[in-house]
Amino acid sequence: MPSLKDIRNRITSVKSTQKITSALKMVAASKLRRAQEQAEAGRPYAERMGRMLASLAANVAGSLEAPRLMVGTGEDKVHLLVVMTADRGLAGGFNSSIVRATKRTIQSLQAQGKTVKLLCVGRKGRDLLRREFPSLIVASFEDVGKKRLSFADADMVTNKLLELFDTGAFDVATIVYNKFKSAMTQEVTLQQVIPFAAPEVSNDAGEVAGRSVYEFEPTEEAILTDLLPRNLAIQVYSALLESAASFFGAQMTAMDSATRNAGEMIKKYTLIYNRTRQASITKELIEIISGAEAV
Repeated sequence: MPSLKDIRNRITSVKSTQKITSALKMVAASKLRRAQEQAEAGRPYAERMGRMLASLAANVAGSLEAPRLMVGTGEDKVHLLVVMTADRGLAGGFNSSIVRATKRTIQSLQAQGKTVKLLCVGRKGRDLLRREFPSLIVASFEDVGKKRLSFADADMVTNKLLELFDTGAFDVATIVYNKFKSAMTQEVTLQQVIPFAAPEVSNDAGEVAGRSVYEFEPTEEAILTDLLPRNLAIQVYSALLESAASFFGAQMTAMDSATRNAGEMIKKYTLIYNRTRQASITKELIEIISGAEAV
């Protein structure tokens, strides 16, 4: 049975841990608000640009002058997975859920005879995937948005994607990230970005059955050639924003749970301490009384 000193040390240790988890929860909560606002503000622009490009792409489908980012290489042999995780842990299943989804995707693609390559954004995902697939990682980024996430961070990842695509390193690129739903819910999402995967276009005003009724100057092909790289950067930036908001939400939830668990442990050890102390006092009294009666 542990001594009173051991139990006191344990209680002190758990209290120190509780202070840390409580502080991390407050920090994550404050950062979550800003990250959530950024993610929600970026969604309409990214979604609308995707629909607009889908409308343009419908007009040039099958054209010999269609941009390479739209039609791809014409093959489907090499897949690049852009895995977006965090540089830190203490966020529950945030990083592990992305890694599990990535492993399932790798196994599925390899079963179909495809070649898979990985571009890791975030230290945790890179370290976890390196254990099982070290030869698949072609590039990695750390400390993306460490101070504050900006479009320059997305540009850095986008430029690497375009460089790999231009050299023929892959045929299809897909981003794997956590989409923010709420502080307690994040949804693992796989989004194809190269070649451009046109979202479904609704029949809004100015659009008929997915085809634009406008005339363009310059041509649709020229516009797409200029806008598709920008759209790629926007989709990467949107995924980074969603991932950042998801991380802080997951961390806040995990630290809140850890703080409450620490409180329960403190109550448990305090009860054990009081019982042990009472038993010790009772034993000493019995010894004193027994000694007095013997005299």
